[in-house]
Amino acid sequence: MIRRNLTRAVVACLALAAGPAGLSQAFAQMPESLPAGPALRMSAVTQPLPTMPQFTRVDVPYLREALSQRSNGRITMQLSSHAERNLGGNEIVRLVRSGQVDIGAGTLSTLSGDVPILDGIDLAGLSPDIEQAKKIAEAIMPAANRDLERFGARIMLIYPFPAQVLFCRQPFTTLGDLRGRKVRTFGNSLNDLMTTIGAQPVSIGFPEVYSALERGVADCAVTGTGSGASARWPEVSTHISDLPLSWSLAGYMVNLTWWNRLDPTVRAFLEGTFREMNDKLWELGAAATRDGIACNTGVAAECKLHPLAPRPMTEVRATEADRALVQTTFRNVVLPNWVQRCGARCGETYNQIVAPIGGVEYRR
Repeated sequence: MIRRNLTRAVVACLALAAGPAGLSQAFAQMPESLPAGPALRMSAVTQPLPTMPQFTRVDVPYLREALSQRSNGRITMQLSSHAERNLGGNEIVRLVRSGQVDIGAGTLSTLSGDVPILDGIDLAGLSPDIEQAKKIAEAIMPAANRDLERFGARIMLIYPFPAQVLFCRQPFTTLGDLRGRKVRTFGNSLNDLMTTIGAQPVSIGFPEVYSALERGVADCAVTGTGSGASARWPEVSTHISDLPLSWSLAGYMVNLTWWNRLDPTVRAFLEGTFREMNDKLWELGAAATRDGIACNTGVAAECKLHPLAPRPMTEVRATEADRALVQTTFRNVVLPNWVQRCGARCGETYNQIVAPIGGVEYRR
């Protein structure tokens, strides 16, 4: 639940934002320095926006600054966000596969058009809390990579954004109030969830959602609590739910040919970096979830990671009936529809790896 005590996670995340002292502490946890050798220039395209904490508090300190510092200048990283490269996000697998970038990050649901099993890691309603999402992501990554490596790429880590929740232009108190409303979603499983509760899912790219809400093209939209704050959605919406529908899990991928050509010591150095980033990103996902709610609803004392809304939103606290509705819809609609899209082998993989963690078995 969003309202769990996140103090330790917040403290850990704020260390990354504490200026030089915080960066020094982060660097101290990096792998040992890289031995002398040929200079290496790498490229990475990661988060949707350069203002997101995942970019400013993890990618920049680790990929741009720490890699160079700890390798004594041997590695330099050309780091960009999707927005800076004018990307929508669904191009990441192809960019990495083609070698146009060495490292790319994107949400798994967006990437699942190329690799359908990726969508099964973060189905709408699968993980009611971030702890379960992490267990599932770690357990299924080897199976996901078996499929992804056929495309010449490999996932190095999977991480969450803040809990994916509803932002709406008009008041609502339960999911039933969304019947007939146009709701911006992303990914098939969220479409299935919204359709089942009577809403009308609409596909709108993240950069265009602000204007869609402003003009009424969408009545509501789903995104992370903090992501909406960073994108200034409180300016164009009035109510925000605290019910996690999914976690917008994302992955960092490498071009497999490039990766295999690297010197083994360089690969080990980068693997250690990814392990450190993995820990920080999961801590950040937990802390940013509640922080996003606080910032969007104008609670200044608890708003540390995102912009404080100039016009506080109203928080809509989930009812037990709504939680049960999401779980029932996952079991009866979302999961079977995903297996139908992905194939029988995906259902078998889900039952072997995910069902023991989530407690819901796929039944034909």
